Amino acid sequence: MRTTSSLLLLPAALISFAPRVYAENLVIWTPVKVSERSYKATMGFRLPTEWETSAGADIGLAASKGGVLLGGSEQASLWGKITKVSVTPAARAERSASVRVDTLRGSGALMLSRSRSWIFSDTLDMVSTRFVQVRYDAVDARQTFVDTSQALKLIQPWTGTSISAAATVSSFTGDVTSSLALNQIILPDLNLSATISNPGSSTRSGSVNVNYRVTW
Repeated sequence: MRTTSSLLLLPAALISFAPRVYAENLVIWTPVKVSERSYKATMGFRLPTEWETSAGADIGLAASKGGVLLGGSEQASLWGKITKVSVTPAARAERSASVRVDTLRGSGALMLSRSRSWIFSDTLDMVSTRFVQVRYDAVDARQTFVDTSQALKLIQPWTGTSISAAATVSSFTGDVTSSLALNQIILPDLNLSATISNPGSSTRSGSVNVNYRVTW
């Protein structure tokens, strides 16, 4: 078995063994300019306990060219999340629970998730993800929905190639949706992906995307 893998992140291990926690690492503040006249900000806090706890709010708005606030553009959500991460020399596991409430529209969601990544062979890593989401729609359907999903990904860390399969079951319609995806890292900031949705049905569709990221 090889001793290193793209799944084992040295910075994360160093942080987990840091002797002191600085106050600036406990405050969450992320303002974003979504477009020319729309803005969004995430604010909150995190607690470095065994189950890392974070909570906060997302706010956003948009205005017209004349500076008038656009109706329906307001966003005001409260959220919270607890996460526990376990790391071994050959694997990483994460369990989390999160909740989000839209204070303006009365909708909300609760999500429970579990993921595990491990060294599958000398040339492959594997990632397994499962989650259950309970949603309440207070605007359109005025109902509670339960969605369950499971995904599996195979990664070739030396070439940057990954193949994944996912399936989701919705309690609202009873439909099962699935997808197959291929992802290839061409350059550190250039990524190619191809996805086929519902490959076994008559409604299947596909897409190919090339993403380039610029950081400054």
